[in-house]
Amino acid sequence: MMTIDEIISKALAEDIGDGDHTSLSTIPDDATGRAKLLVKQEGILSGMQIAAKVFEQVDKRLVMHPLLNDGEVIKPGDIAFTVEGPSASILKAERLMLNFMQRMSGIATNTSRYVERLKGLHTRILDTRKTTPLMREPEKMAVRHGGALNHRFGLFDMILIKDNHVDFAGGIAKAIHSANDYLKRTGRNLKIEIEVRNFDELQQVLDTGMVDRIMLDNFTPDALREAVGLIAGRYETEASGGITLETIRQYAETGVDFISVGALTHHITSLDLSLKAY
Repeated sequence: MMTIDEIISKALAEDIGDGDHTSLSTIPDDATGRAKLLVKQEGILSGMQIAAKVFEQVDKRLVMHPLLNDGEVIKPGDIAFTVEGPSASILKAERLMLNFMQRMSGIATNTSRYVERLKGLHTRILDTRKTTPLMREPEKMAVRHGGALNHRFGLFDMILIKDNHVDFAGGIAKAIHSANDYLKRTGRNLKIEIEVRNFDELQQVLDTGMVDRIMLDNFTPDALREAVGLIAGRYETEASGGITLETIRQYAETGVDFISVGALTHHITSLDLSLKAY
């Protein structure tokens, strides 16, 4: 798995190539300066840790002074941080830092809207694997800053049996038994979740057991309420499929434990932030 530092390193190489020729041709080698990250839109801040890593990789002489924290509510006119050091290095880091922080703050802001809709209910919101390739770690970090929880990080940290797995395995019971046998055989300690699309599939899971969570996919709110009642605390419950900001509270009021929302990370408008010299 690629680390944040590796992502930053490759992104800088992509952007800089054989040099920032604009800065090299216009700014004296010994010039130093200061800049501030100016907030231009209301939302939730995310990406401060990543910004610090970008500045450090570009030039260890750059000094970032945080003024706000990830997860804080921000408004136009706020200053998230200041940075000082070699002027050319500030400009070299500017675009990558903004690319991270604008997208991450957009995700955190979007997530917070869903979280706010569930105020007073026990249901928690989960993200999904619908993330930008190689950007999963920062995007899932932003989801946490927005107040939601991360689902599995990848294919390696949870068993999630979906419809295609069931079809290829030869049925629900076979898939569940095979998953449990695999965990025993390999000595792995992973949670098992299984997706069901209707009450017949749900009953097959309840008859078989040996899972930790049941994902109820594309159930209506009324059907979801009935399904949650049938499961009756025996397993964790999760709702998924087509749940929007407008309908999420209705789904949560069924008593379901979790609602997974792919739109947290893939229907995003970046937040308006700007780096300004001063």
